[in-house]
Amino acid sequence: MLSVLGYETVLDYCFEMCEMAIGMGLLPHTNAGLLTYGEMERLRSVNASMGLMLETTAEIPAHRNSPGKRPEERIRMKEDAGRLRIPFTTGILVGIGETMGDREESLMVIRDLHRRYGHIQEVIVQNFCPKEGTPMYRVPGVSQEEMCITIRLARDILPPEIAIQIPPNLADASALIPCGVDDLGGVSPVTPDYINPEHPWPAIEELGKVAGDALLKERLCIYPRFIELGWYHPAIERLIKRLEQQIRGERR
Repeated sequence: MLSVLGYETVLDYCFEMCEMAIGMGLLPHTNAGLLTYGEMERLRSVNASMGLMLETTAEIPAHRNSPGKRPEERIRMKEDAGRLRIPFTTGILVGIGETMGDREESLMVIRDLHRRYGHIQEVIVQNFCPKEGTPMYRVPGVSQEEMCITIRLARDILPPEIAIQIPPNLADASALIPCGVDDLGGVSPVTPDYINPEHPWPAIEELGKVAGDALLKERLCIYPRFIELGWYHPAIERLIKRLEQQIRGERR
């Protein structure tokens, strides 16, 4: 199918879609699974930030037939992102057969990577949602209490400059924000959550209610401190600065 459209690889297609987004005044954030150093270096010119979930450092049955889930490969990619000075999003997936000790280890690995390279923007603490027709369909999701404990663990382990994020369409954000959450991720008014289409995004007005007493404000996919550090490709500098000024103007 891609060859019919004129692309040799998925990444060629992804690169051009990023260019198209930039042309429309949007900042791309690519999460395309495992990538090599060279592939990330190429995509860096058309991305303000990138991401890849760690999920867990544990060897679990859920990942047995998924080579792309190998912890050492995912850690390797995060190291490469640090070397390339790419602002990066990662996270853990809660409720896939890991223990609380495994979660602690995973968060410490992320912490240590950030100490080495300083490139982690945010860590997602995401609850696993069973899907009908899959081998783990009957696996019960984690409780709200367990999610809260895990979020507090993340806040204790991670440096304060790293935001802790939960997906507001998968978890009860209003109950979990007091546990240490300070980011609700990216939601879209025009597209579904393609990974979890059965869980629609909350509307912006609803997010405001979910946030409660917390201040809800817009941000770019590259955090301000990385803009100040100049951690972006010169090709997208003008767009980053324009959007940053726009957001600042709206806040005033």
